[in-house]
Amino acid sequence: MADLIPLSEIEPALIEELLDRAFEPDRRKRTAYRIREGMEWLPGLSFAAIDNEGYLVGTIQTWPIALTDPNGRPHPMLLVGPVAVLPEHQGRGYGKALMLAMLAAIDTRAPLPLVMIGDEEYYGRFFQFRAALTQGWQVPGPVDPKRLLVRCENPATLPREGMLGPWLG
Repeated sequence: MADLIPLSEIEPALIEELLDRAFEPDRRKRTAYRIREGMEWLPGLSFAAIDNEGYLVGTIQTWPIALTDPNGRPHPMLLVGPVAVLPEHQGRGYGKALMLAMLAAIDTRAPLPLVMIGDEEYYGRFFQFRAALTQGWQVPGPVDPKRLLVRCENPATLPREGMLGPWLG
């Protein structure tokens, strides 16, 4: 199928080109970009999928963010995404492989909650992401509340309310 390698081994211009093809150039206006504004993706949790011919066909990026509760206390989290696969390569398992690689790279001794904007039917079924725990959360832009998802080892630790934004801690 594909080789998965650290995303840091890929030329940044190639990453941007793939993201433009997967999501259109207007992608930078999306709420997820505002949530992580000013942050750099985390090299240890970001990967690239290379096809059998050596071409970049998919990427996953993970970003440090925080949910700031109503008392002003930031709760560190990780924003997963974009999970991007070139349109002509979608449906071949690249996205799933990238998600599994990212999840396997997380330090299980101190897992942070994972947040993403996506389809709960897919990400819930395969990766246990849920929208029910995020319904009191706010984001710096429009988002369908059913698409704001979280995966957390101990959901009781999650604030019920707060604003998502960059991790400035």
